[in-house]
Amino acid sequence: MAEPFNLPLRPLVEKRDRPDSLPVEIAQINTQWGSFRDVSESALREKIEAEKNKDPWSDEDDSDKAATDLDTAERVDQLYKRRADITQFALQAHMETMFALDFVSLLLSKHTPRQSETSMSAYLKQVAPLGSLNSEIVEPPPKPDSVLRDTKTVSRGWRMQNFNSAANKLLDCASRLDSEVTSETKYWNEVLAVKAKGWKVCRLPRERQALGVQYGFMESTPIFRDRALAALRRLDDGSLILDKGLVPTKAKAVRVRVRTYGQLTGCSTLPKPASNAETIEGRILQARDTLYEEELFHELFREARILGGQGVTTRRNLIQIPVSEDQEILLDLVDTDQDPLPDEEQISSTEYNVLADALGHSTRILLSYSHRQNLRRRTQLPLPLTPKRRHTPEYSLLRPIMAWLQHSSHVRWLESHMNDVHHILKSAGLSSEFTATPFSSVGLLSPDGSIPKVESLIHTFLMPFESTFTGKLVTAQSAFKVRIRTNVVSPPLGTHYEILVNLPQFPEVQPPSRINIRDEAARVLTHFTMLDLLSAISQNSSTSDAQPTANSSELLVWEVANPHHGELLARSEAGQGRKMKVSLSRKELKADTYSIHHNQGFARIGGNSPTLRSQTWSAEPASERPSLMEFVAEASKL
Repeated sequence: MAEPFNLPLRPLVEKRDRPDSLPVEIAQINTQWGSFRDVSESALREKIEAEKNKDPWSDEDDSDKAATDLDTAERVDQLYKRRADITQFALQAHMETMFALDFVSLLLSKHTPRQSETSMSAYLKQVAPLGSLNSEIVEPPPKPDSVLRDTKTVSRGWRMQNFNSAANKLLDCASRLDSEVTSETKYWNEVLAVKAKGWKVCRLPRERQALGVQYGFMESTPIFRDRALAALRRLDDGSLILDKGLVPTKAKAVRVRVRTYGQLTGCSTLPKPASNAETIEGRILQARDTLYEEELFHELFREARILGGQGVTTRRNLIQIPVSEDQEILLDLVDTDQDPLPDEEQISSTEYNVLADALGHSTRILLSYSHRQNLRRRTQLPLPLTPKRRHTPEYSLLRPIMAWLQHSSHVRWLESHMNDVHHILKSAGLSSEFTATPFSSVGLLSPDGSIPKVESLIHTFLMPFESTFTGKLVTAQSAFKVRIRTNVVSPPLGTHYEILVNLPQFPEVQPPSRINIRDEAARVLTHFTMLDLLSAISQNSSTSDAQPTANSSELLVWEVANPHHGELLARSEAGQGRKMKVSLSRKELKADTYSIHHNQGFARIGGNSPTLRSQTWSAEPASERPSLMEFVAEASKL
């Protein structure tokens, strides 16, 4: 069964957009109830009760009866009467208006007859000639002398009071003008003093009637260049103040800390508040320095985000740069007058304070150099316009510092390693020498005469760093050269070792062309030193055997058997033989001799071979230990 469909038969009652105004409601009440005097509370209550008890269909019946009872002829007569009344009222109003117009026209015809004649009616022109009606001013009766004297006295008093008021106002204006002149003079003297100090004073772009001072740098990024303009306001006494606006309220600076083995071992020195911070020049200097430090940290943070692949991490207000496995650099932006943080109270030493200060100064110098480069690019011819917006490259602030720290760490580590090996060889009675030239690439670059010396000096530190190690091994003919190169700006990134070795005894053995790990580079140098050490033992044994001695038949001649394993072999004519194994590391030099049988030949020494003689040399000097050649000579005797 289909659902019932209800259709309302009554018309919808639409609400008015606006309620009736108060005058309309008052008029409706007067029409319905009459005067408010005739309305009482009891009458209203009776009306309400009657409305409640009345049949809702009775009104329609009454209206229908009234409509049927009223005769149509009577309604037409009533309509004509109302129309006649309206017409009569309109004619009467028109007649009174014409009478007033004729009266005014006749009155004005005495002075302007032509203009007045155009507005007169035809009947008035026939009855009254033009200019027959005139008006005169009737003089008032003369006033007595007492009244005139009183009037003059009152008017004189009013004039004196007005003169005194005007004089007081003029004096007040003069004093105010004098104070304004004094204030303006003081204001402009301070403005000229600011300009005489070298600051740029100009009008504000959006407030042309006010002056401002340009305390920032025009080559900064737009976000900081727009903040580098502060308004110079005048107080009531003429003193000059720096409008706060975008000016930083507190002095801030970039702090550099060095953390070694989890402990803070160095912190940069924060700038102290200037003694003239209360003066206008001191506030401008503080605003400039703080804005420069904020821009510096912003650019450092912006560059740190692209160095995540090299171990740099960022937090809300901290940049962590790893230098080595046991050391890292921390950079953050802090207030210069803030209290020390809890972790700062645990600074174990001030060993790296100089390093932290140097790194802080380096970042500021590199930012100034970047500003100079922006100025240089801006003064050159612009590049062709393209629809694609060009990306603004990040400044090179952290990358040169990371390259320097990384390169310095590798150089110091390799130098320490080679010193340890040198001392071990020296304790074994062997001669070896090496020369370290850290940052040799800095002195090799020739300065460019087209740019200032300061920029050319900074440009040399933006290039890849290179250090060299040269020296001789154990034998006089053997030499080596190590070139360490670090680059974090362009590929190949990181630190690379290039090792060149000259071993006449092993010309076919050459190191890898490029080594990226410092431990591997140390192993390669140690291995080639061991090979040269085997050559020295073999040469010394041959030389000793060639010399005529009484017991020359009892000496064995050592020959290199397995050079990469540090093994030498000696065999006599009688069939007796011995092997020697030489091992070299950063900690010690060890030589072991073993006895071999006739059928072993050049086989490697096993773990069960008995040791005939063993000797160890370390970096610590000891007088009772024999040298390596003495140990070899003793091991050569049967």
